Amino acid sequence: MANAATQVLLPTSFSDPTMTAKSQETWKENLNMQLICKECREDPPNLVEDFAAGDTICGSCGLVLGDRIVDTRSEWRTFTNDDQNNDDPSRVGDAANPLLNGSQLQTEISFGGGASGKSRDLSRTQNKVTHDKSTKTLLAAYKELGAFCDGLSLPKNVSDTAKHLFKIVHDKNAFKGKSQETVIAGCIFIACRQCKVPRTFREIFALTKVPKAEIGRIFKNLEKFFAEQNEEKKKVAQAGGAIDLNNPEFNSTESTTPKELCVRYCSNLNLPQQCNILSQDIAKKLESIGSLAGRSPISTAAACIFMASHLLGMGKTAKDIAPVAGVSDGTIRNAYKLIYVEREKLIDPAWIKEGKVELRRLPAA
Repeated sequence: MANAATQVLLPTSFSDPTMTAKSQETWKENLNMQLICKECREDPPNLVEDFAAGDTICGSCGLVLGDRIVDTRSEWRTFTNDDQNNDDPSRVGDAANPLLNGSQLQTEISFGGGASGKSRDLSRTQNKVTHDKSTKTLLAAYKELGAFCDGLSLPKNVSDTAKHLFKIVHDKNAFKGKSQETVIAGCIFIACRQCKVPRTFREIFALTKVPKAEIGRIFKNLEKFFAEQNEEKKKVAQAGGAIDLNNPEFNSTESTTPKELCVRYCSNLNLPQQCNILSQDIAKKLESIGSLAGRSPISTAAACIFMASHLLGMGKTAKDIAPVAGVSDGTIRNAYKLIYVEREKLIDPAWIKEGKVELRRLPAA
């Protein structure tokens, strides 16, 4: 029997398929960018992001490698367990507007910017479904109310207070027989008094064109209405019910005093602070003396400014003050005649002693 030829297998005779594949791969450049510390040169790098300072810091040596990093965390800390609805407020939209009804969180379909006809049809359909007539009425009233407040140069807190008062009336469907302009005029008048920036009926009438008598009637009716709402809230609180924190308690207003009007009239007349203080002091003493009891606070304030300007040697005439106060110069002179008799009681002796004022400067009544 012939011997079979023997074959010697060496280790190099076996080929590794993985090694063959690696040898056939072409070389590729690594385009991944990696930030490492140029001092430590650790790989992988030990980086720490300090969001409070906005820096990227090496955790090994403390070298600052970057600044102005973007904080991608939540806007504020979340208190999920403490939230009543167990919702996570880490990602939310705008804050809710207390002057509007509803959740105010909704998605709107836009159709502008070259959108297709389907987008326009979807937007129109959504507007029909989500249309809220009440909110639309409130927004229109707020726009008109804000324009009136801007016309009187009233601060923002007065505008917000007037809007809040109007919303209370609107939610209760009160004063249905009154026009919206009349209710707005009354709310502005009450808001001015509550925020200590009083305006007269004449000034409200000049802006809103609502008659002064109508403003006076709606003012009294609104005061009574808000007082009744306060009583209802107290009964609910006594019964252990929930209280609406968005509608705080209404504080009844007080009538405008001449002292409050002197501040604004002196400012409009470009009179110095010294004249402002003196006119307020005279108006305050008139309340206790009662020389002008029953007179309008407008004419009383104008007469006080007339006297104070002459005492300080600034000599504002009745014709100068009349357009600012909104009364005739004859009314100012008649009021001045009544307080001229009590001039020695109205002037602080310390002012005369210090030489700030002189009684001889006063024109004869």
